[in-house]
Amino acid sequence: MVTLHDVAGMALVALGLVLTPGPNMMYLVSRSVTQGRRAGLISLLGVAVGFFVYLLAAVAGIATLFALVPAVYTTVKLAGAAYLAWLAWQALRPGGTSAFDPKPLPPDPPRKLFTMGLVTNLLNPKIAILYVSVLPQFVDPDRGSVPLQSLLIGLTQIVVAVTVNGLIAVSAGSVSTFLRGRPRWLRTQRYVMGTALAGIAVTVAVD
Repeated sequence: MVTLHDVAGMALVALGLVLTPGPNMMYLVSRSVTQGRRAGLISLLGVAVGFFVYLLAAVAGIATLFALVPAVYTTVKLAGAAYLAWLAWQALRPGGTSAFDPKPLPPDPPRKLFTMGLVTNLLNPKIAILYVSVLPQFVDPDRGSVPLQSLLIGLTQIVVAVTVNGLIAVSAGSVSTFLRGRPRWLRTQRYVMGTALAGIAVTVAVD
């Protein structure tokens, strides 16, 4: 069954990814800053549903893949490590931008906010690769049901992602105002997240 080490590992990866600027963060911050906290939280609900869609699809796919080709574990493990390294570079490269300095968006009704949050997450390559390449690294067929392990590890990621994104949506306006006049803080945020992701990528690759 899933170990505490696996849960903590996925939680750490999920935290690093959710704090790395990407489509979800950009959309939620833009909505919260432009249209208010309620709009940001409605958008987050759509994002959360997108996570569950990916998780259910990944659980079925991962179970079948491991059953037919056990050696594929090594392939997805290295692919996940490479992707984490790429995210680290995106955060550390010169000229990177912060998600807390978003472009203005026109106001939208709740239904559209939910739909756009869902679509943004479903079309987010970072999330797709997370479930296909990273999640399997925390699943061990020798410890029991692969689908159940995948589900529990995936739920760990969802809890972390929704919680952090919720905090971001609620505080985005205040944080954005604070950081806009402090470019050094924006750079520090990128460097810290990039370094953390790079460390995780190395750990995953050599484990």
